[in-house]
Amino acid sequence: MSARIAVASRSFSKHSVLRSELLARYPDARFNDEGSSLKDDALASFLDGAQKAVLALETVDDALLARLPSLKTISKFGVGLDSFDIAAMARRGVKLAWTPGSNSRSVAELALMMTLGLLRRLPESAADLRAGTWRQPKGTTLTGKTVGLVGLGSVGREFVSLLAAFGVRVLAHDPFADKAFAESKGVSLVPLDEIFAQSDVVSVHVPLAPETKGLIDAARLAKMKTTAVLLNTARGGLVDEPALLAALDEGRLAGAGLDCFVEEPPKDSRLTSHPRILATPHIGGSTEEAILAMGRAAIAGLDAARDAVDFLRR
Repeated sequence: MSARIAVASRSFSKHSVLRSELLARYPDARFNDEGSSLKDDALASFLDGAQKAVLALETVDDALLARLPSLKTISKFGVGLDSFDIAAMARRGVKLAWTPGSNSRSVAELALMMTLGLLRRLPESAADLRAGTWRQPKGTTLTGKTVGLVGLGSVGREFVSLLAAFGVRVLAHDPFADKAFAESKGVSLVPLDEIFAQSDVVSVHVPLAPETKGLIDAARLAKMKTTAVLLNTARGGLVDEPALLAALDEGRLAGAGLDCFVEEPPKDSRLTSHPRILATPHIGGSTEEAILAMGRAAIAGLDAARDAVDFLRR
């Protein structure tokens, strides 16, 4: 095939299987082998002349697209579209390929790990041992608790299936929820504020969009039980980070699990060092299985992209 392909994603570029599978279809594909995150001038320079691109967390805005007249297709490596200006892509006729759900199991397993770790107070226990202190903080079991899901999309549904072994009560809020799925799994669909008031564990599984930015604010955190924990394995920006830190410091919340942050890496060290925060560096999709699934979906999308305007109607 004659199309020039550029792969800006670092994790795709260093994955030998994905590289070989892409090169089998596009022998002239070029990869981000520098190992650095590309943005602004560096990203524009790397993509210059490419007709199709595989991008992950790189920012695509109108200013970038204006510098790339040859670029006709972007295939997403991953599931979040918050870093892409879809309207600008639509105006400039750049097609988009996006496959939701390709890393859902991986993210759901991380959410389960965080849930169990926070309820058993593992961040505090591990920090104590590293400091030479032998202390045995009392935790709680997941069994019998109430878990509230903010979002019942592909990750939320996978999390429900994992929770089935623990005998929990599951609440969910999602305006677009699959009601048949919820009924079949015993999930109660409730108003958003009830999630925060009733749950022992609140797990966030919604995309970052103008209507969800700052969704978990001080007012909603104030509705939570003092014994509850909050998880965000979705996107930074959904949670008001200063409000979360205040709730933890003041004893109004037992713990938080964060896999994503407003700024990555986060500049506020308290978000990664707080004794009651279990923080990970945006690894929800960083499993071999998820990377292969996302990468193969991105490869297939290079020839199956749709007009970006279609995604504005989602």
